[in-house]
Amino acid sequence: MQHAFWMSTPNLDLLEIVAAQGLRTLVCDVEHNAFAPDRREALVVAARAMGLAVYFKIEAPEPVHVQRAADLGVDGVIIPHVGRLAGAAATLATAKYPPLGSRSYAAGRSARFAPPDADFFQRSNRALRCLPMIETAEAFADVEAILAHDCVDGIFIGPFDLALTRGRAGYGFTEADQADLARLAQAARAAGKPWWLPAWRPAEQAFAQAQGAEMAVVAAEHDIMARGLRQVLAAVPGAEGAGAAA
Repeated sequence: MQHAFWMSTPNLDLLEIVAAQGLRTLVCDVEHNAFAPDRREALVVAARAMGLAVYFKIEAPEPVHVQRAADLGVDGVIIPHVGRLAGAAATLATAKYPPLGSRSYAAGRSARFAPPDADFFQRSNRALRCLPMIETAEAFADVEAILAHDCVDGIFIGPFDLALTRGRAGYGFTEADQADLARLAQAARAAGKPWWLPAWRPAEQAFAQAQGAEMAVVAAEHDIMARGLRQVLAAVPGAEGAGAAA
C-alpha cells in the first residue's frame, strides 16, 4: 500500500517538505479550498519536477472541471459528489480521449507543448487516472456499475459524507462504517481496479492495508499544522494556549 499527502493550499514550501519526507503522491483538495488557476499550474509544474504524482479533487462532478485539471497535466482527477452512473457518465468520459471518452485535445502542458505523436491519445488515456468518489448513498448503491465504466480507473472513498448520506450521525470508523468500506473494497477487487481511502488513524490505515487499498492518504496540511503548533506550545513553559484542544 502506498501513502499520500492531502494538500489544502498551493503551498510550494510545504510541497518541498513533503517531497523531502519521501511521500510521492499528493491529493490537492481544490473542491474545498483556494487554489487560484495560476497557483494550480505552479503547483503541478513544481510537483512534477520533484517527481511527485499529483491528483486534483476537482470542484464538482462537471466535465469542465475534469477538462481543466487534465489540461494542467495532473496524474489523475478525483471526482466528488458522484451519484448514480447515469448522471455521472458524461463527467467520467471527459477524462479520456475518444473513442474511449469525450476529452478534448489541447496542445498545452498536458501534451508537453508538442504535436501529438501516433500513440499520444492512447498513452494519455492510460496515464490520466479517473477516480470517482464514492461518498453518496447513490454512488454506494451503484458502485459496481461505476467501476465497470470504461473511463473509470478506480474509486476514492469519501467516508465522512458517505456515512452521513447513509443515514448515520457522522463517521467514526464504527462497525457500520467498516462494513460500508469493506463492501466498496470488495467491489473494487472484483472489478480489478484500485481503491483509495483517507486513513488518518492507525486503525484505518491497518484496515486499508488488510483490505488491499492501493493508496491511503495519511497526512493532511491543516492537521499537521495544528498538531505541530500544539507540540511547540506544549514544550514552552507557561505558553498561552498550550495544551488547548484541537
